[in-house]
Amino acid sequence: MSSKGRPGRLAAAVCLILVLSPASAQSAEQRREQTQLEQISTAFQALAKRVSPTVVKVLAIGYRPLDDEEDPSSLTTRQQSSGSGVIVDPNGYIITNAHVILGAERIQVLLPSSMDEESPKNRSIIRPQGRRLRADIVGIDLETDLAVLKIPAKNLPALELGDSETVEQGQLVLALGSPLGLENSVSMGVVSAKARQLRADDTMIYIQTDAPINPGSSGGPLIDTQGRVIGINTLLLTQSGVNEGIGFAAPSNIVRTVYEQIRRNGRVIRGDIGADAQTINPTLAKGWKLARDSGVVISDVEPEGPAATAGLRVGDIVLTLNGKPMENARQFAVNLYRPKIGETVRLEVLRGQQKLTFNVPVTEKLNDPERFAALVTGGENLVPQLGILVVELTPRILERLTPLRKGLGVLVVARTADAPVIEGGGFRAGDIIYAINREVVASLADVRLILSRYKSGDAIAVQLERSGKLMFVSFELP
Repeated sequence: MSSKGRPGRLAAAVCLILVLSPASAQSAEQRREQTQLEQISTAFQALAKRVSPTVVKVLAIGYRPLDDEEDPSSLTTRQQSSGSGVIVDPNGYIITNAHVILGAERIQVLLPSSMDEESPKNRSIIRPQGRRLRADIVGIDLETDLAVLKIPAKNLPALELGDSETVEQGQLVLALGSPLGLENSVSMGVVSAKARQLRADDTMIYIQTDAPINPGSSGGPLIDTQGRVIGINTLLLTQSGVNEGIGFAAPSNIVRTVYEQIRRNGRVIRGDIGADAQTINPTLAKGWKLARDSGVVISDVEPEGPAATAGLRVGDIVLTLNGKPMENARQFAVNLYRPKIGETVRLEVLRGQQKLTFNVPVTEKLNDPERFAALVTGGENLVPQLGILVVELTPRILERLTPLRKGLGVLVVARTADAPVIEGGGFRAGDIIYAINREVVASLADVRLILSRYKSGDAIAVQLERSGKLMFVSFELP
C-alpha cells in the first residue's frame, strides 16, 4: 500500500466516525434508558410475584334489609360481599378492614392459586381458583376499622409490617387486593400525603395515595418497594363510586398496635388518663392567649381522675409524652394506647411560662362501646330493620359500662353499612335501647318480637340512653 493512499483513507475513516458518532452515542443512550426501564419493570414484576401470594380475598356472608321495591313479605335477604386481606403470620393470621366482615354470619378466605401445589410448566395464564377456607374472627376494632382473622392453615407466606413513620410524600407504592371482586390485582402509585386527617381532630389518620383503590380493595396491603406493608387500604373519596385517585390506608404503625393487642387480648384496650387533648390552632392560641400557636393543649380534665389527681389542669400545653414531642391530639391519644393498664406515663407540660412534669397512671378507657364489637356473631346480633348490631347487657358488660339509668336493655355495638337513613343521625355505638313504642326491651329476643308486629311504613319510636341522657329516636320502618 502506498504512503500517499494511507492518509486519504484515514481521513475518510475519521470523517465517517465523526459523521456517525452522534447517532452512535444516541443509540447507546437509548439502549441505556431501555435497559434501566427493563430493570425497573423486572424489579416490580419480581416484587408483585413475591407479595401476591400473601394477599387474600375475604368473602362475608350475612343479611341486609330489603329495599322498598323488593319482596315486602320478607325483611331481610342473604347477601355476599367481598373485600381483601393480607397474611401477616405464617400460622394463618390475616389483617383486613372491620367493615368488610362486620355483621357477617360466615366468613371465608380465598387463597391465591399460587399458594397451592406447584403447577406444571406451560400451563394456561388463566389460573385456577385457590383454596377456600373458613375464617374465624380474632378481634375487631371499629375506631381504626381494622379486624384480625384466623384460618386453619400453616406455613403460609406472610408480609412484614413496615414503619409508617418513615413514609415520605412522593414515595412509590403498590396497592394489592380484589377491587370489584377481581382477586389478586396490583396497582401502582405514590404517597400523596403521609398523615391525612379527614376531619380536624379525627380519631384516625391515614396515608393518602393515588394508587387505584376501588370497592373490594378494602383490607388489602399498601406496600413499599421492599415489600413491607406500610398501610391497610381502607377507603376512597369519590363522587362517582369508583377510584378518582384519592385513596386512604391505615398506617402500619397503627395497624401493628391494633394487631398485637387483638392477638394478645382479643380486643384493643385503650388507655386513658382522665384527660382530653385538643390540637392547638392559631385562633385557639390567640383567644386563650396560649404560649404557642401549635401543638396539644389539655381541653378537659375528669374530676378526681388520674390526671386531676396528678395535678394536670385545663389549658396545660403538652410538650412531650414519655419523651416524645406531641404535635396533635390524635398523636396524644394513640400514644396512650401503647402503655399497659396500670403503668404510668410521663407528661411534660407548659403552664404559662413554667415547665412542669407529671407522672400519670394509665387506666382502661371506659364508655368505649366499640370494645364489645368482638362479641357480635353476625346474624345472631343483627337487627336488620334498624340496621344495627346489638349485644345483651350481661353482668360482664355492665361491669365495663358507667352506671346506667335503667337496669334492662340492649347495647348498640355498631351500625351496618346499609343502615336505614334516620333523621338526626339515628343510632350510635354505645346507645342503650330501653323501649320500642313504649314496650320494654330486656333482651335481643324482645327487640325481634316487638319489631315483628310492624311492617314497612309503620312509625317506630325507640327510647334509649346516650352518654347518660335519655332520648328518643323516631322513624318509619323501611
